[in-house]
Amino acid sequence: MAPIPRLKAYDGPALLSYGFRPLFLLAALQAGLTIIVWLGLLAGRLDIPTAFAPVDWHIHEMLFGYQAAAIGGFLLTAIPNWTGRLPVQGTPLLVLVLAWIAGRIAVAVSALIGWRLALAVDALFLLLLAGAAAREIVAGRNWRNLKVVVLLALLLAANLAFHVESALTGGADYARRFAIAVVLMLVALIAGRIVPSFTRNWLAPRGAGRLPIPFGGYDKAVLAASGLALALWVARPDTLASGVALALSAVLHAARLARWAGDRTWRNPLLVILHVGYAFVPLGFALSAAASFGLTGPGAGLHAWTAGAFGTMTLAVMSRASLGHTGRPLIATAGTQACYVLIVIGSVARICSALGHGPIALLHVAGLCWSLAFLVFAASYWRALTGARLGPKAASAAGPA
Repeated sequence: MAPIPRLKAYDGPALLSYGFRPLFLLAALQAGLTIIVWLGLLAGRLDIPTAFAPVDWHIHEMLFGYQAAAIGGFLLTAIPNWTGRLPVQGTPLLVLVLAWIAGRIAVAVSALIGWRLALAVDALFLLLLAGAAAREIVAGRNWRNLKVVVLLALLLAANLAFHVESALTGGADYARRFAIAVVLMLVALIAGRIVPSFTRNWLAPRGAGRLPIPFGGYDKAVLAASGLALALWVARPDTLASGVALALSAVLHAARLARWAGDRTWRNPLLVILHVGYAFVPLGFALSAAASFGLTGPGAGLHAWTAGAFGTMTLAVMSRASLGHTGRPLIATAGTQACYVLIVIGSVARICSALGHGPIALLHVAGLCWSLAFLVFAASYWRALTGARLGPKAASAAGPA
């Protein structure tokens, strides 16, 4: 993302000056702490008064807690660049943050307040976020990005379905896959714009050589094929048609990644991690296809997407945006690189665990690495996210955060 073009006068807390500041911080804390709680629930050492089954609470809070906050932070920062309009900040941003926090509390105590009230409170954040995004995109006449609003509306629908399906059937299998499919489409859409762009911007001044192919017709075809494959997967994940469509999408995404010249970015960790994170997308399609054919269980593909693609891409985007939008150099410090290593190790461990390779030990390794990755991010970027933006001279003198 390029720097936000202009700002209105604002003298409130720095934390509420840009959408990415509070939402990235909350996303990191939620991602790190929720997994610790989940491991406690899994071991029978903790209990929370939620109406969801423990596994559904874990999945819900990963998708509609941490992931929704990360998506919101990105969009509230990117949309002003797309539209040329002023960013959401101050009191309106505080309302969004409080809506997200209220949703997390409501879900945690939904067994006490009832699932209907929990649903109503939990829906507020995505409803307000979709409304704010629609207003800004329409007012800025940025019609090509209205698809983002559609995907936000679908994510809201998936959240509503998650509550209803869980209350009526005791589980949320369909809604869970629906939500994962929506987030995956958002990742594929946004990555197709930013990964080749950031890579090209870094490679072009460094001399001749292969450059990434920008977003075009091939990318649109990949997204269309992926949408169809995911629709089949949501409805009937164990069918031949679903398996074939998922396998085709795996090949298409692998080819898409190869077009982005990621092999030339090995000296820049902020770029390498974007390519590594996206590599989990075709891997997830391939493993999900294998599950459709009965060759493995569904957990490996699911976690390649959620832990691998979502987790790694989230940290990659949050770190880069937090540095760039607070006036800090785009340099991956030791703390940033530690986040990247931890999230990749944790993701691989979780996939291997789902494949049955030492499942109990690897499950705990995966959980520990995941939590540490996000908690280290929160600690490393606390000052950047809560403090004032550095000016050009201050940034040069201070070095990377």
